[in-house]
Amino acid sequence: MSRFVAPKWRPPLMLVLGGSLLAILVLPIYAALIADILTPLTGRGRAVILVAGGSFLATLVLGWLLWRLILSPVQALAARAEEIRAGGAPEGLGHYGTPEIGELARAVLDMAEVLQSREMAVRGYTDHVTHELKTPLTAIRGAAELLEAEEDLPEQTRRLVNTIAGAEKRAVKLLGAARQIAAARIPEHRGTTNLDDCLPELRSRFPDIDIEVAHSGGALPLAESGLRVVLAHLTENAVEAGATKLVLETGRKDKDPWMTVCDNGPGISSGNASQVFEPFFTTRRDQGGTGMGLAIVQTMLLAHGYLITIEQPRDGFGTCFRIQF
Repeated sequence: MSRFVAPKWRPPLMLVLGGSLLAILVLPIYAALIADILTPLTGRGRAVILVAGGSFLATLVLGWLLWRLILSPVQALAARAEEIRAGGAPEGLGHYGTPEIGELARAVLDMAEVLQSREMAVRGYTDHVTHELKTPLTAIRGAAELLEAEEDLPEQTRRLVNTIAGAEKRAVKLLGAARQIAAARIPEHRGTTNLDDCLPELRSRFPDIDIEVAHSGGALPLAESGLRVVLAHLTENAVEAGATKLVLETGRKDKDPWMTVCDNGPGISSGNASQVFEPFFTTRRDQGGTGMGLAIVQTMLLAHGYLITIEQPRDGFGTCFRIQF
């Protein structure tokens, strides 16, 4: 038995459901019999009122039992799962209703604990590896700089040194991206913000692209820190692809907020569309691309329960991303 579920007797779900169905079947029969018995004593009208009142009370008791034993534990488990998804620790519930719901809660909470342990292990391993690799990469960079300073270095050797220096810079970028994607798996950007709050910094950081807002549909359920990360990576991808214009739009569909990010770049080919969110996938490897930007965005949004997809390009645009909150 999991430590989350205390071992104690609870009525089986089959007993609860069977008892409820039996009560529904028997209650009208007993109500009719009791009404016939009370009619000679109290009169037909009063007998009907008494039986109706008793039936109402019996229905309230049955409803309370079903709420207590089934509905309330299920709602509490759903709320606890939402808390865990938001970064909370897996903790037991105060009441589980039936053994079946207790087993379900045990499986959910055990699974959450295992996933959190794995998450911590992955993040700890990533932090350790990236930290340990800093020393040899620093030594490689220092050696390459010393060799580059040699004036009489043969041309072939100089090209090799440049290749080593370029590989070191790429390794540093990949390690930084690995740390970012590990951090993105933690749902730490809870809150709300407006799209307009992120625009000044975004335009300052990317002055070579025209950033427009087609429509702003109110607050988005993501903290400003998280929205800045999303917009920065999507804008950087657009700039690196050669786009000169970026259009942002937010709105609501069935009360659920959404945002689209479209650029006038060359777009994404149909063959690459299914791979662009995979870590390390890039068509710009020779230009220093790491292929981690969209992976970081998707990982961070999924950690908060949101989804990013590629939309059919609109007229005048090459690539459109849609984020459903």
